[in-house]
Amino acid sequence: MTQWVENPTGGRDRGPVALAQAWVEVLFRPHRFFRAAVAPGDQAPGLVFAGLVVTIEEATRFLLVENAYPVFGGQTELSFIFALALAALFVAPAALHLTAAVQTLLLIPFAPERGGVSETVQLLAYAAAPCVFAGIPIPALRAVCALYGAVLLVIGVHKIHRVSLLRAVVLGAIPAAIIFGFGFRGFPAFETLLGIV
Repeated sequence: MTQWVENPTGGRDRGPVALAQAWVEVLFRPHRFFRAAVAPGDQAPGLVFAGLVVTIEEATRFLLVENAYPVFGGQTELSFIFALALAALFVAPAALHLTAAVQTLLLIPFAPERGGVSETVQLLAYAAAPCVFAGIPIPALRAVCALYGAVLLVIGVHKIHRVSLLRAVVLGAIPAAIIFGFGFRGFPAFETLLGIV
Protein backbone atom coordinates (compact mmCIF):
# COMPACT_ATOMS: atom_id res chain seq x y z
CA MET A 1 0.00 0.00 0.00
CA THR A 2 2.88 2.38 0.65
CA GLN A 3 5.13 1.27 -2.20
CA TRP A 4 6.92 4.08 -4.00
CA VAL A 5 9.09 3.31 -7.01
CA GLU A 6 12.25 5.17 -8.00
CA ASN A 7 11.54 5.36 -11.73
CA PRO A 8 7.92 4.45 -12.34
CA THR A 9 6.59 3.76 -15.80
CA GLY A 10 4.03 6.43 -16.56
CA GLY A 11 2.53 8.31 -13.64
CA ARG A 12 3.00 11.98 -12.88
CA ASP A 13 6.01 14.25 -13.20
CA ARG A 14 7.24 15.95 -10.05
CA GLY A 15 7.42 19.63 -9.16
CA PRO A 16 5.15 22.67 -8.86
CA VAL A 17 4.41 22.90 -12.59
CA ALA A 18 3.44 19.22 -12.70
CA LEU A 19 1.13 19.71 -9.70
CA ALA A 20 -0.60 22.63 -11.41
CA GLN A 21 -0.91 20.66 -14.66
CA ALA A 22 -2.37 17.68 -12.79
CA TRP A 23 -4.93 19.95 -11.10
CA VAL A 24 -6.07 21.44 -14.42
CA GLU A 25 -6.09 18.10 -16.23
CA VAL A 26 -8.06 16.20 -13.62
CA LEU A 27 -10.64 18.99 -13.40
CA PHE A 28 -11.17 19.44 -17.13
CA ARG A 29 -10.10 16.16 -18.74
CA PRO A 30 -10.62 13.51 -16.07
CA HIS A 31 -11.17 10.55 -18.43
CA ARG A 32 -7.85 11.18 -20.15
CA PHE A 33 -6.11 12.00 -16.88
CA PHE A 34 -7.10 8.80 -15.09
CA ARG A 35 -6.36 6.70 -18.15
CA ALA A 36 -2.84 8.08 -18.68
CA ALA A 37 -1.53 9.67 -15.50
CA VAL A 38 -1.94 7.01 -12.81
CA ALA A 39 0.77 4.34 -12.64
CA PRO A 40 1.16 1.31 -10.37
CA GLY A 41 3.33 2.01 -7.34
CA ASP A 42 3.70 5.73 -8.07
CA GLN A 43 1.96 7.20 -5.03
CA ALA A 44 4.35 10.05 -4.26
CA PRO A 45 2.89 12.68 -6.64
CA GLY A 46 -0.67 11.78 -5.62
CA LEU A 47 0.09 12.08 -1.91
CA VAL A 48 1.81 15.42 -2.43
CA PHE A 49 -1.17 16.56 -4.50
CA ALA A 50 -3.65 15.55 -1.80
CA GLY A 51 -1.53 17.19 0.89
CA LEU A 52 -1.44 20.43 -1.07
CA VAL A 53 -5.21 20.38 -1.62
CA VAL A 54 -5.82 19.84 2.11
CA THR A 55 -3.28 22.54 3.01
CA ILE A 56 -5.01 25.13 0.81
CA GLU A 57 -8.50 24.09 1.90
CA GLU A 58 -7.72 24.08 5.61
CA ALA A 59 -5.65 27.28 5.53
CA THR A 60 -8.54 29.04 3.79
CA ARG A 61 -11.02 27.68 6.34
CA PHE A 62 -8.81 28.66 9.28
CA LEU A 63 -8.49 32.21 7.93
CA LEU A 64 -12.17 32.70 7.05
CA VAL A 65 -14.06 30.75 9.72
CA GLU A 66 -13.96 31.95 13.31
CA ASN A 67 -12.66 29.39 15.84
CA ALA A 68 -11.91 26.88 13.06
CA TYR A 69 -8.85 25.59 14.89
CA PRO A 70 -7.93 25.33 18.58
CA VAL A 71 -5.53 27.90 20.01
CA PHE A 72 -3.08 26.51 22.57
CA GLY A 73 -1.59 28.75 25.24
CA GLY A 74 -2.63 31.93 23.48
CA GLN A 75 -0.22 31.16 20.62
CA THR A 76 -2.45 31.88 17.62
CA GLU A 77 0.19 31.68 14.88
CA LEU A 78 1.87 28.54 16.22
CA SER A 79 -1.52 26.89 16.73
CA PHE A 80 -2.44 27.73 13.13
CA ILE A 81 0.75 26.13 11.82
CA PHE A 82 0.37 23.11 14.10
CA ALA A 83 -3.27 22.50 13.09
CA LEU A 84 -2.43 22.92 9.41
CA ALA A 85 0.53 20.54 9.60
CA LEU A 86 -1.54 17.99 11.52
CA ALA A 87 -4.29 18.07 8.87
CA ALA A 88 -2.00 17.96 5.83
CA LEU A 89 0.80 15.69 7.01
CA PHE A 90 -0.98 13.20 9.28
CA VAL A 91 -4.77 13.22 9.01
CA ALA A 92 -5.02 13.51 5.21
CA PRO A 93 -2.57 10.67 4.33
CA ALA A 94 -4.06 8.38 6.98
CA ALA A 95 -7.62 9.08 5.83
CA LEU A 96 -6.58 8.62 2.20
CA HIS A 97 -5.02 5.21 2.83
CA LEU A 98 -7.87 4.00 5.03
CA THR A 99 -10.42 5.07 2.43
CA ALA A 100 -8.36 3.37 -0.31
CA ALA A 101 -8.48 0.17 1.75
CA VAL A 102 -12.28 0.47 2.01
CA GLN A 103 -12.52 1.11 -1.73
CA THR A 104 -10.33 -1.91 -2.46
CA LEU A 105 -12.48 -4.19 -0.28
CA LEU A 106 -15.59 -2.99 -2.11
CA LEU A 107 -13.96 -3.65 -5.48
CA ILE A 108 -12.63 -7.15 -4.80
CA PRO A 109 -15.85 -9.10 -5.53
CA PHE A 110 -17.02 -6.89 -8.41
CA ALA A 111 -13.92 -5.80 -10.34
CA PRO A 112 -11.83 -8.79 -11.42
CA GLU A 113 -9.58 -6.61 -13.61
CA ARG A 114 -9.11 -3.89 -11.00
CA GLY A 115 -5.94 -1.89 -10.52
CA GLY A 116 -3.89 -2.09 -7.37
CA VAL A 117 -4.24 -0.33 -4.04
CA SER A 118 -1.57 2.16 -5.06
CA GLU A 119 -3.65 3.24 -8.03
CA THR A 120 -6.69 3.56 -5.77
CA VAL A 121 -4.76 5.85 -3.43
CA GLN A 122 -3.82 8.00 -6.42
CA LEU A 123 -7.33 8.22 -7.85
CA LEU A 124 -8.72 9.26 -4.46
CA ALA A 125 -5.99 11.87 -4.08
CA TYR A 126 -6.57 13.41 -7.50
CA ALA A 127 -10.35 13.30 -7.16
CA ALA A 128 -9.97 15.85 -4.34
CA ALA A 129 -8.83 18.52 -6.84
CA PRO A 130 -12.01 20.67 -6.64
CA CYS A 131 -11.76 20.81 -2.87
CA VAL A 132 -9.05 23.50 -2.90
CA PHE A 133 -12.09 25.81 -2.72
CA ALA A 134 -13.95 23.85 -0.03
CA GLY A 135 -12.52 25.95 2.81
CA ILE A 136 -14.46 29.02 1.69
CA PRO A 137 -17.49 29.20 4.02
CA ILE A 138 -20.14 29.32 1.30
CA PRO A 139 -22.39 26.23 1.54
CA ALA A 140 -23.23 26.21 -2.18
CA LEU A 141 -19.54 26.29 -3.10
CA ARG A 142 -18.68 23.55 -0.61
CA ALA A 143 -21.53 21.41 -1.96
CA VAL A 144 -20.32 21.88 -5.55
CA CYS A 145 -16.76 20.98 -4.53
CA ALA A 146 -17.94 17.81 -2.80
CA LEU A 147 -20.20 16.79 -5.67
CA TYR A 148 -17.52 17.46 -8.29
CA GLY A 149 -15.00 15.46 -6.25
CA ALA A 150 -17.43 12.55 -6.01
CA VAL A 151 -17.93 12.63 -9.79
CA LEU A 152 -14.16 12.58 -10.32
CA LEU A 153 -13.86 9.64 -7.93
CA VAL A 154 -16.46 7.71 -9.92
CA ILE A 155 -14.66 8.45 -13.20
CA GLY A 156 -11.40 7.31 -11.63
CA VAL A 157 -12.91 4.04 -10.40
CA HIS A 158 -14.43 3.50 -13.85
CA LYS A 159 -11.15 4.10 -15.71
CA ILE A 160 -8.60 2.59 -13.36
CA HIS A 161 -10.54 -0.42 -12.14
CA ARG A 162 -12.24 -1.14 -15.46
CA VAL A 163 -15.84 -1.31 -14.28
CA SER A 164 -18.95 0.20 -15.85
CA LEU A 165 -19.95 3.72 -14.85
CA LEU A 166 -23.02 2.42 -13.03
CA ARG A 167 -20.93 -0.04 -11.05
CA ALA A 168 -18.38 2.70 -10.34
CA VAL A 169 -21.17 4.88 -8.90
CA VAL A 170 -22.29 2.10 -6.56
CA LEU A 171 -18.78 0.99 -5.57
CA GLY A 172 -17.54 4.54 -5.11
CA ALA A 173 -20.46 5.77 -3.01
CA ILE A 174 -19.04 4.94 0.43
CA PRO A 175 -15.51 6.27 -0.27
CA ALA A 176 -17.05 9.42 -1.79
CA ALA A 177 -19.17 9.89 1.34
CA ILE A 178 -16.10 9.47 3.58
CA ILE A 179 -13.86 11.86 1.67
CA PHE A 180 -16.24 14.47 0.33
CA GLY A 181 -19.25 14.17 2.62
CA PHE A 182 -17.35 14.02 5.91
CA GLY A 183 -13.72 14.95 5.15
CA PHE A 184 -14.42 18.04 3.06
CA ARG A 185 -17.72 18.77 4.87
CA GLY A 186 -20.04 18.26 1.91
CA PHE A 187 -22.84 16.82 4.04
CA PRO A 188 -23.13 19.87 6.32
CA ALA A 189 -23.10 22.11 3.24
CA PHE A 190 -25.98 20.18 1.67
CA GLU A 191 -27.87 20.21 4.98
CA THR A 192 -27.52 23.98 5.15
CA LEU A 193 -28.68 24.40 1.55
CA LEU A 194 -31.67 22.14 2.09
CA GLY A 195 -32.59 23.79 5.39
CA ILE A 196 -32.11 20.56 7.38
CA VAL A 197 -31.51 21.14 11.08
